[in-house]
Amino acid sequence: MTFETFKNLIPKIKKMSVPGESSHFIMAPEIRAKELNRIKIEDRNPRNAAVMMLFYPKEARTYIALILRPEYEGVHSGQIALPGGKVEMQDLNYTHTALRETQEEIGVEIDTVEVIKTLTKVYIPPSNFWVHPFLGFTDKKPDFILQKEEVAKVIEVALDDLLDDENLSSQKLSTSYAKNIEVPSFKLNGYVVWGATAMMLSELKMFIKIFKEG
Repeated sequence: MTFETFKNLIPKIKKMSVPGESSHFIMAPEIRAKELNRIKIEDRNPRNAAVMMLFYPKEARTYIALILRPEYEGVHSGQIALPGGKVEMQDLNYTHTALRETQEEIGVEIDTVEVIKTLTKVYIPPSNFWVHPFLGFTDKKPDFILQKEEVAKVIEVALDDLLDDENLSSQKLSTSYAKNIEVPSFKLNGYVVWGATAMMLSELKMFIKIFKEG
């Protein structure tokens, strides 16, 4: 999809309802789906975080920025994620959290990003976070500056690759909370994208396809 085409969709995107949790469960591991149906999230007093689905032009095509987390002692070590992080006391709202974290993690200035829409929040049981995803864009390809403690690499994914069903797969993985489990995933730029990030991207994919095919 050209970036011009993407920008032409924005007025429609702003007006339309999002697909919601049903789109998340398409890419939820079975163990995660069962847990989400069983627990009462509010009883766990979850913390809040926000992430940015940042679109930008690259050679006239539309790209989205994902990040590779570095290896560390934690539940999300070495995973593919969206730029973002936990809400801090100084944040005005979840939108501000997503913008601030995107600037801190990959160097994209807050005032260069136009936020289009919020998508459906996702609960992450291992870390006990509600994650609030936002869709935004910048008119030119960013000069990414990485926060090395949080980001090992920026992964630039063409929107067409995310929308392509050929890049859906299933993988057996071991995680911090389960061993050798079958998980639905995206295969993007040679990386396996699964878990909460895949669930959020699933909603985005369904949402964009409505307009692309409509």
